Amino acid sequence: MQTRNPFIDDLTKLANGAMGALTGMKDEVEARVRDQIAKVLDGMDIPRRDEFEAVKAMAAKAREENEELKKQIADLQARLMNTGP
Repeated sequence: MQTRNPFIDDLTKLANGAMGALTGMKDEVEARVRDQIAKVLDGMDIPRRDEFEAVKAMAAKAREENEELKKQIADLQARLMNTGP
């Protein structure tokens, strides 16, 4: 956008250039931060989502089996008490 004042035109160009440089710097900083976060996370022993879901499913199944075994034990104990001396 051209104005009648070349000084304002120059300031506008300078501001646009500065904004472009700042945007570029912001993008570079964001990329470096993302890389650092990825390195930190790679060094941690965090399970993947699919591994977590598999273990969660196994734990749920184990709890169900445990409840069933508790019922079976209670039934056996009741039978033993009823058939005692």
